[in-house]
Amino acid sequence: MKNKYNEIIKGLSDREILFHLYMTQIILLILTIVLGFLFFDQFSFMKAIDISDRRILLIGVPAGVAVVVLDVLLMKWLPSSYYDDGGLNERIFKNKSVLHIACIAALVAVSEELLFRGVIQTKVGLILASIIFAIIHYRYLFNWFLFTNIVTLSFFIGYMYEWSNNLVLTIVMHFIIDFLLGLYIRYKHSKEIDGQEGLFHE
Repeated sequence: MKNKYNEIIKGLSDREILFHLYMTQIILLILTIVLGFLFFDQFSFMKAIDISDRRILLIGVPAGVAVVVLDVLLMKWLPSSYYDDGGLNERIFKNKSVLHIACIAALVAVSEELLFRGVIQTKVGLILASIIFAIIHYRYLFNWFLFTNIVTLSFFIGYMYEWSNNLVLTIVMHFIIDFLLGLYIRYKHSKEIDGQEGLFHE
C-alpha cells in the first residue's frame, strides 16, 4: 500500500500535487458549509471566532512556534525515515516563494480548523475529531511516527480550542506551524542546492 502510494506521488508533477492540495482544501471548505448548514442553526459554530482575543498573540503564536521548534529538533535528532512522508511536503514547499508558502499555510489552516475544530470537534468531541484529522492526512498512516505525531498535534490544537473556545486562536496556531515548517523545508532545500553547486564548481 505504501509503495503504491509513493509510486502515485512520484508520477505526479509538482504542479499536479499543488492542484490536488488546493482542491482538497476547497472540498474541506465545501464540506464545512454543508455540515454547518445541516448540524448547526445559522452556522452557530462560527460564533467561536473572536479576533480581539489577546490570547491569540500571547498563547496561540508562541504555541505554534514551540511546536515547530520541537519538530525541527526531532528532525535533526531522529533518523530521516521517521519523517518520511514520501517526499510530498518537500515537493509542495521546496520551490515556493515565501508569499506562496504563506498562502498555502493560510488556506490549509482556515479550511482544516473550521471543519475539524469548528464543526467536527464541536459535534463529536476532541478524541474522535483528532482521530479523523489524523486519518484525513492519509500519507501519515504509513509511518507510525508521523501518525503518532499528527494525532498528538491534533489533540494539542483541539485542546487549545476547548480551552479558548476561539477558532481564530487555533487557525493562527495552525498557520504558524505550517508556514514556519514550509519555510524550513524551502530553506533546507536551497541550502542543499547551494552545497551541490559549490561542489560542482570546486
